[in-house]
Parts: sequence; structure tokens; C-alpha cells
Amino acid sequence: MYDLIGIALITVVVVSTSLVILALFVSRASLNRNVWLAGFFVNILDYFYLPIKAIFQKYSDTQKLERWMVSLKNMAHTSDFKKTKHRLLLAPHCMRSLDCPASSTMYGIECVSCGKCIFAKIKTDAKRYNYTLFIVAGSSYVRHIIKKESADGALLLACNYELNKVMRSLKRKNITTYGVPLLNDGCYATEMDYSKMIEVMEYFNT
Repeated sequence: MYDLIGIALITVVVVSTSLVILALFVSRASLNRNVWLAGFFVNILDYFYLPIKAIFQKYSDTQKLERWMVSLKNMAHTSDFKKTKHRLLLAPHCMRSLDCPASSTMYGIECVSCGKCIFAKIKTDAKRYNYTLFIVAGSSYVRHIIKKESADGALLLACNYELNKVMRSLKRKNITTYGVPLLNDGCYATEMDYSKMIEVMEYFNT
């Protein structure tokens, strides 16, 4: 009896490890080309995320893991995101000007289009492509926003770590996500590839 349990446990460990390694290879490949079964491998990486992250922290770079996972999730979510009707645009407050005059609410920063940072432009284009813009300073804001808005899709602007974190969170709320990574990390003066955001909006607007 104990022998059978031991064999079963070893089999589970071997199969799980093999699937995780394969999922990591697939996620890395997704940076450069389309891959099969993206959604399946996303679920594997999400399920084993914490132990995988611990291994990357010790032997590699967690930023690589986050980047691979976001790329794979974008690929897995593309078809479903195209079908969404009410879309949010969630952007980080770290892109705003240091002397931003806008006030903060439980739903984020209320942009006043002062022209001191890129958000005045983002606000205009979000409206043009039918996205509801929220400038957030943390995950607690997102919880308030999704209670307020009956959204089925969310376009996310953030560093890869935050993208992956919010993607995992909103997945449990049945909100389809797509991420546009920032060009640099940090708590302020972060930048984005604006043309990439517009390219994504154009693609999903067709």
C-alpha cells in the first residue's frame, strides 16, 4: 500500500516538474513567436507560481519570469479580449508628473488634463477607443474599481511584475486582461511605449 502511495507521489512530482519546465520554455518562446496551448501553460505557471518564483529568486532573475508569463498571457487572452465590450484602461500613477495637481479618490487619481505628463494624452485616446481610464496607486484601488465598473476586459499598463499580479487577480473576477509593459520599473518617472499602446488599441478596435 505504502509502495503504491510512494510511486503515485513520485509520478505526480515528475509529471508536475516536467509540465512546469515545458511551460517555462513555451512562455519564453512566446516572446518571439506564436505558441500552441498558451492558455493551458498559463494555468500551469499560475498554479505553481510561488515555487517557480522562489527558484528564479535564487538562481536567476524574477523579472524574466514575469516577462515570460505576461507575454504568454497576452497570447492566451487575445481572442477573448477581442470579444470584450466594456473595457477598463488601468494605468500606474508612477507615470504622472511629480508636481501633479490632481486629487486622489478611492478609485485612483482624477486626471485634470493639466498637460504636465502623458496622462492628458492617454485620457483622450482612452475615450477615443472606448476605454474607461483609471490611474491607480496600488491593487486596493483595483478592487474598488471592479466593484464600481461592470467591466469584462482590462488593458493594463504597468511593469511586468504588476501586470502579472493584476492579471492573476482579475482572472478570478472573470475579467479578461491584456498587458502593455512599461519601458522601465520604479515608483516615479516611469515611461511607456505610447505607440505600442495605440497599436494594441487599434488591433482590438477592429
